Amino acid sequence: MFERGTYNAPVTEGEVYDVTIEDIAREGDGIARLQGFVIFVPDTKVGDNVKIKVEKVMRRFAIAAVEE
Repeated sequence: MFERGTYNAPVTEGEVYDVTIEDIAREGDGIARLQGFVIFVPDTKVGDNVKIKVEKVMRRFAIAAVEE
């Protein structure tokens, strides 16, 4: 059982990662994966190699923004 706010995610809020966008979600956000863990990245398209900053980590996915 998870404690509130702690997950077995391979990413951490506030950290920066280099990822490749592999897919597009129904809502149009890009999808990257790190160790199989899904990260939604708005304003990206399939094939983009981007540096992202993780904004929020949930139990099954994370939300990140492209680092400028």
